[in-house]
Amino acid sequence: MQNTALTETHISLGAKMVPFAGFNMPVSYEGVTVEHETVRRAVGVFDVSHMGEFLITGPNALDLIQKVTTNDASKLTEGKAQYSCLPNDKGGIVDDLIVYKIADEKYLLVVNASNIKKDWDWISSHNTMNAEMRDLSDDYSLLAIQGPLAAKAMQSLTSVDLEGMKFYTFEIADFAGIEHVIISATGYTGSGGFEIYCKNSEVQQIWDKVFEAGADFGIKPIGLAARDTLRLEMGYCLYGNDINDTTSPIEAGLSWITKFSKDFINAKALAEEKEKGANRKLVGFELDERGIPRHDYDIVDNQGNAIGIVTSGTMSPSLGKGIGLGYVPTDLAKPGTKINIQVRKKAIPATIVKLPFYKG
Repeated sequence: MQNTALTETHISLGAKMVPFAGFNMPVSYEGVTVEHETVRRAVGVFDVSHMGEFLITGPNALDLIQKVTTNDASKLTEGKAQYSCLPNDKGGIVDDLIVYKIADEKYLLVVNASNIKKDWDWISSHNTMNAEMRDLSDDYSLLAIQGPLAAKAMQSLTSVDLEGMKFYTFEIADFAGIEHVIISATGYTGSGGFEIYCKNSEVQQIWDKVFEAGADFGIKPIGLAARDTLRLEMGYCLYGNDINDTTSPIEAGLSWITKFSKDFINAKALAEEKEKGANRKLVGFELDERGIPRHDYDIVDNQGNAIGIVTSGTMSPSLGKGIGLGYVPTDLAKPGTKINIQVRKKAIPATIVKLPFYKG
């Protein structure tokens, strides 16, 4: 089990620690609902240092990224980031990731913790153009400072105009007394905020100063359980649940990051799937009655026949009802369609809705 540079800090704050993607991580401090509401209304801080970071550099860096990702990284300018995914050669997804353009011939790929080795091996195996690759994952920490008050709360720590930063842009600048920190206007919560990349040796100082600066804004540490409810209310995919090696970007609703204006791994097959239409589709649904849908519960028709599978589900703290994501046949994927979720021995009626669940 690996620790992050802040593991002892989380334990001292009374966090409930759990194994996650090979790391000892805080799942909650005060409880999911309190932490969830803190991020929706004020500002909260997640330690997500378990995520992986790869630096791709050299004259062939862009060529490699274009080959292994679905989105068009040639559109990136310095200081911009892009959501993308790594397609496999069988129609599925190796991982989803964020691509940062640091400078010409210099890119940072941020990947999921559980897939660091898998992604590294996959990208390396396709690096026929000899782009330079470095795995920085063990040396860097990542804090997600999320919520509507994040910019105001953190402004005293940096010379960057945080309020003026546009979504999916970043700056390398001073933050909390440390130079050359990546301040990224990204996040996984739908409530705005920033992600801060720094060296492991710097993260304790940054953590402490972030909590000092945020004291008047109701800042709190937030665990992975609330991170999951927050992302699910936005309909954001979680790798291993909603997308995996067997789900295509087309059926997962990720056509918007799948650009056929360039050639990439398995592009031809995915283009054909998009043209014909996928057989199934990832949808959001809300339960019409009380209950909590869970990962791997069956989606059934009125006769009790299984027609799909729940990939993520929870009791939404913001909406006060059971919500979830799941795959259903494409002809049943339209918002307003009635389905049923098999919760133990009871089939609970549900309605397919347009994402996101949480409209802010």
